[in-house]
Amino acid sequence: MNITKTLLGTAVAATLGSTAAFAQDDCAERGVLDAIYCDANGDLVADTPTDPAKLNDPSTLVFAYTPVEDPAVYADIWEPFIAHLEEATGRDVQFFAVQSNSAEVEAMRSGRLHIAGFSTGPTPFAVNLAGAVPFAIMGADDGQFGYKLQVFTQADSDIKEMADLKGKRVAHTSPTSNSGNQAPRALFPGLGVTPDTDYEVTYSGSHDQSMLGVVAGDYDAAPVASEVVERMAERGLYDPADVRLIWESAPFPTTSFTVAHDLDPELAEKIKQAFFSFQFEGTKLGEEFQGVSKFIPITYKDQWAVIREIQASNGVEYTPQGLAAN
Repeated sequence: MNITKTLLGTAVAATLGSTAAFAQDDCAERGVLDAIYCDANGDLVADTPTDPAKLNDPSTLVFAYTPVEDPAVYADIWEPFIAHLEEATGRDVQFFAVQSNSAEVEAMRSGRLHIAGFSTGPTPFAVNLAGAVPFAIMGADDGQFGYKLQVFTQADSDIKEMADLKGKRVAHTSPTSNSGNQAPRALFPGLGVTPDTDYEVTYSGSHDQSMLGVVAGDYDAAPVASEVVERMAERGLYDPADVRLIWESAPFPTTSFTVAHDLDPELAEKIKQAFFSFQFEGTKLGEEFQGVSKFIPITYKDQWAVIREIQASNGVEYTPQGLAAN
């Protein structure tokens, strides 16, 4: 069952900004985490509260997947996993179709979202502003996972290499997106083209819109996530013959699956085991994510190191203002 946007209640910026009254003054170490969280063990994610009164043990779990072009389609795709999660936890589970990265982060921070898949770039915001704890990622049997940043133009375009983007109109997705904005800003200057200086940046809002905009000729080119455009092609949303790949990166980690830091530890463990015991084969989820066969254990500290490096090179700060700007 979908939960409407009224789940969010208050405005994103207002909710994220109201931290002073809840700051943990007795916290000796929190790194760049928001003041309401603590990180005593140095793993870069919020610690589970030591006070039992601060633990959350909801009778109904709310699960969200990263914003996509058609949330209704993904509610159906995730249905078999949700049924598995309900059986493993003994709780009802509701799918929340989020409309934006900011809304998803705010929902977890406010305690209304318990389990979530956050896109690569927004994951550090979720960790630092919402107390999200990444623990899994989709992968193959051999343990491989990830996606590439790819740059597409029209099939008949005069753009042949990255330097040809100069003077063009290029679609980035959103400011926090890794492959749709942060990685291009960090990597493209080394390829001879600097966003906003050498070409005009237009934010499309999503990888889907960027790709469809290239196909339609609204944009001259677009950096997008390989996993998204591959699924779009499989669903017939565009004809691969209409576009041409001009560059791609080495792999990045894909969507992080997280639990809220304040969930009761026993419940959090059941949730994690539900992910790791889920069988993709023969399900709608397995059909949608080709080449994926299981959830693989990860940590934010290790697997998101390259993403934090990219964002640091772009001067990104994990603040409410930085997230609200999206």
